[in-house]
Amino acid sequence: MIKQSWRDRLIDPRSPDRRPRRAAYALPTFFTAGNVFLGFYALMESFQGSMAMISDAAAAPHHFQNAALAIGWSVFLDGLDGRIARLTNTVSDFGREMDSLADSISFGLAPAVLAFTWGVQFVDPSIDRRILEYLHSAGYFLAFLFLLCGAARLARFNIQKNPVPKNPGRPDRKYFVGLPIPAAAAAVCAVIYAAGSDPIHSWIISALWLALLGLLSFLMVSTWRYPSFKDLSLTHPRSPLSIILMGVLIFLVWSYSQPVLLVLAISYVGVGIAIRIGGIVRRRLRPQPQTPREPEHQVG
Repeated sequence: MIKQSWRDRLIDPRSPDRRPRRAAYALPTFFTAGNVFLGFYALMESFQGSMAMISDAAAAPHHFQNAALAIGWSVFLDGLDGRIARLTNTVSDFGREMDSLADSISFGLAPAVLAFTWGVQFVDPSIDRRILEYLHSAGYFLAFLFLLCGAARLARFNIQKNPVPKNPGRPDRKYFVGLPIPAAAAAVCAVIYAAGSDPIHSWIISALWLALLGLLSFLMVSTWRYPSFKDLSLTHPRSPLSIILMGVLIFLVWSYSQPVLLVLAISYVGVGIAIRIGGIVRRRLRPQPQTPREPEHQVG
């Protein structure tokens, strides 16, 4: 008896073009549905945290932490559904659209609501009333801008086949054009989680928080280059060094999750900025080709 591989077992024997079974398409959709649920759960926890600040302020950080962790887990699931669809050859237009709608909830709406409720809503009301009004207005605007830029980022990702980033990298490497929306959401949640999830009370720190939201919004719609890590394959054999590094990373995340996740998220956001600055510096230092000058025409 010939032993079939797991890929062959997913093939529909009645399909002349060796298409996967219908049930195989449910596997990546299952992860996408989990992504939607975690985004919905993060929204509910953000609302619960806001209400707890009124009735039981000590319980509010727990709800905000749950919201941040839920979005973090949705980032993990979002990285799996696409890879599973490619591994099982079940990539479809329905799955692509479903994934984008899920991302707009989990990485657009949920982080925007969490960013406002945690970072703006509970600023100390004893400060100057005009400053507080300006801060709340800026909070509404920048939280909405984060959502809008994330939706625009997803729309651009869906319609562009081969986008060209500014300062293109090596042709054998794959890059994202602009900061991916899951990475932007992960940066928001990593800061909240590392800060102990206790809402911001200082208007100065809140203003800095809004500046970070504005930066993330700009990076999502920019054409700056970010590593995609799509060259990494789950099926190819790994070297002993890569396995050791992966094990060390898992241990660090498990033991020191707050600082490690913050460093990972902020480092990835900073990679695109560093690549862009490096490209500008290289172009400035690169010698320009000498073009022949036209002879001067003297008058008189």
